Amino acid sequence: MKKTVVFGFLGVKLDAMGGFNLQKRMGRWRPTVGLCSQPDFPVHRLELLHNPRDKALAGRIVDDIGAISPATGVRPFELALTNPWDFEEVYTKLRDFSLGYEFDIDREDYFVHITTGTHVVQICCFLLTEAHHFPGRLIQTMPRRNREEEEEAGGRPAGFVDVIDLDLSRYDQIAQRFRREQADAISHLKSGITTKNAAFNVMIEQIERVAGRSRAPMLLTGPTGAGKSFLARRVFELKQARQKLKGRFVEVNCATLRGDSAMSALFGHVKGAFTGALSERAGLLRQADGGVLFLDEIGELGMDEQAMLLKAIEDKRFPPFGSDSETESDFQLIAGTNRDLRERIREGRFRADLYARINLWTFRLPALAERPEDIEPNLDYELARYARDCGVQARFNVEARRRYLAFACAPETRWPGNFRELTASVTRLATLATNGRITEADVAEEIGRLRAAWNDTWQSPDSVESALGKEAAAELDLFERGQLEVVLQTCQRSRSLSEAGRLLFAHSRQQKKQANDADRLRKYLLRFGLDWETAREMEKSLPDAVG
Repeated sequence: MKKTVVFGFLGVKLDAMGGFNLQKRMGRWRPTVGLCSQPDFPVHRLELLHNPRDKALAGRIVDDIGAISPATGVRPFELALTNPWDFEEVYTKLRDFSLGYEFDIDREDYFVHITTGTHVVQICCFLLTEAHHFPGRLIQTMPRRNREEEEEAGGRPAGFVDVIDLDLSRYDQIAQRFRREQADAISHLKSGITTKNAAFNVMIEQIERVAGRSRAPMLLTGPTGAGKSFLARRVFELKQARQKLKGRFVEVNCATLRGDSAMSALFGHVKGAFTGALSERAGLLRQADGGVLFLDEIGELGMDEQAMLLKAIEDKRFPPFGSDSETESDFQLIAGTNRDLRERIREGRFRADLYARINLWTFRLPALAERPEDIEPNLDYELARYARDCGVQARFNVEARRRYLAFACAPETRWPGNFRELTASVTRLATLATNGRITEADVAEEIGRLRAAWNDTWQSPDSVESALGKEAAAELDLFERGQLEVVLQTCQRSRSLSEAGRLLFAHSRQQKKQANDADRLRKYLLRFGLDWETAREMEKSLPDAVG
C-alpha cells in the first residue's frame, strides 16, 4: 500500500493558536495538527514548509504532531520568502522546491494542503498542483461547526478534511458540461456536418484537443480542395471563442509568392529596401501578431523565406526585408500542403529543420473519394449554405437526389477537385434549378458536365503533349504514348514519387528483394526528359476541374 505524503505551509496565525501553553494548544483547532489527527486519513509523512523566522513555531507543531500521531513523520523545510504576498516570488520558490524534490509516485500518494499560508501561497499551491509540478491532489482542512460535532468526532478539535481532485472528469456535472462543450467544438470544426467516417472523426477530436491545449505549429496535409484552408479558419475561430487568441486570422497562399515580393509580403520591408519600396510595409507575420498565420502550400516557399520563417517561429523575432533591426510577432502557425515535404527535403527544396519544427501536430485531410459516406451530409450542408448566401432555397426531388448520390458515391467517381468541386457542383445545380426544384434532368446535365470536365482535364491524351510538347509527343509510338499517359495520370493522383511508384509497380515490386519504386519511376520519367515535379505540376497547370 502506498504511503500518504502531504506538503503544507505553516500557518503563522492558525497554527500558532494556544501559544506556548500545551493544554490551550490542544484545545484549539489548528489546521496542520488537525490534518494529522484524522482517523480515516493517516498521514505517513508531512513535508512542512515554513519561513526561517518561524522555526520555533514549526518545532512546536512537530512536537504536537508527534504527541497525537506518532506514526506521522514530519520534515520541516525552510523556504525563505521576502514577501509572502508577492505572487512572482512565491510561485517561483514553490516551483523550484517541486523541481528539486524527489517524487516517488510508484510508492507514495501526494497531497497539497491549502488551508494555511497567505491567499497567494494557496493560489500558487493550486496552480502548481494543477500543472502537475506537485503530482497529487489538493487537501483542505476545516474545523467542525460547533463543539457538539467535535465531541461526536472524538472530543479533540481535529476538524475534518476534504480531498479536492483536480481531475474534473470525476465530477459528474462538470464532466457533462465539458462533454457538451467538446461536442460543440467538434461540431464547429466540422461545420455542424454529422460525418460517418471513423478516421475523420478521430482526427477532428484530436484537432479539438490540440487547439485547446497547444500553441505549437500545426501542419495540415492532403490533396487540393480537401478543406485545409477552411479547417484552419475553424481552428482559429475555436481558439478565439475560448479566448486563446486576441489577434487576427491571416491567410496567404505561398504558391503566389516569388522573389523579393515573397520576403516583403511575409516579413515586411523598410522604405527603400528595393526598387519601388516607397514606404514601409508591416508584412503578414506582423499582421498575425496574437493570432493565427495560415501558410497554405508552404512547400512552395523559397529556401531563404523558409530560413526566415524558422527564426520567426522559434524566436518570435525577425528582421523586415532591408532592415538591420528586428521586429516581434507572436503568432501561431498553421501550415497547409498537398506536397510530400519529406520528398522535397530529399530533393533539396525544403529545409529539414523547418519541417521538424512544424511537424509536431500533423493531420492529413482525406480526399472526398476517401469519404463517400460523408458526401450526403455535405450535400445537405452545401444546399443550406447556398440558401443562406443567396437567399434562395433549392431542393432535390426524390429521384434526382437518389441519382446524384448514386453517381457521387460510386467507387469510380474520383472527385479530383475534392470538396471544392462538390461545392461548385451543388452551386450550379441550385442556381439552374427551376422554381427551386432540382430535377432528374438537372442532375443528368450536371453529371455529364462533370464527366466531360474530368475527361478533358484528367484523362485526355493531350496531357502527354502538355508534358513533352506537340512535336515530341507526335514521335511516340501509340504504345509508348499510352503507357506514358497512364504514368502521368498516376503521378497527378499521387502525393509523392514513392506512392506513384508503388501504384505503378504494384506486382513487379513483390518479386524484388528491395523495393525501389521511386527510383524506377524517376528513371522512366528521365527517358522523356521529365522529372517528378514536372509530372506533378501538370495538375496545377491544367484548368480547374470544374468551374
